[in-house]
Amino acid sequence: MLENKIKVFESRQIRTHWNAEEEEWYFSVVDVVAVLTDSKDPNAYWRKLKQRLRAEGNETVTNCHGLKMRADDGKMRLTDCLDTKGVLRLVQSVPSPKAEPCNAP
Repeated sequence: MLENKIKVFESRQIRTHWNAEEEEWYFSVVDVVAVLTDSKDPNAYWRKLKQRLRAEGNETVTNCHGLKMRADDGKMRLTDCLDTKGVLRLVQSVPSPKAEPCNAP
């Protein structure tokens, strides 16, 4: 069974997807980037970051899954998603004061 949910972090929505077969949560990368960066255009930020990570050979981009999630226009659209482990790697790649508490030892 596949299930989409909304999680709230710092009053911002993060779209999530539960895959019961894998017993794994997947998180919308753009939503996580929006929370971490306060970017006015988190989609553009993610595109640029994705280019940089690919150039570095970072596996985070390789591990992205395209999952259908409800977009702002109400339609179900393919969205780059990462599992929990991938999100933690993403947090380490984003230069943001909000990410620093997540990166602390």
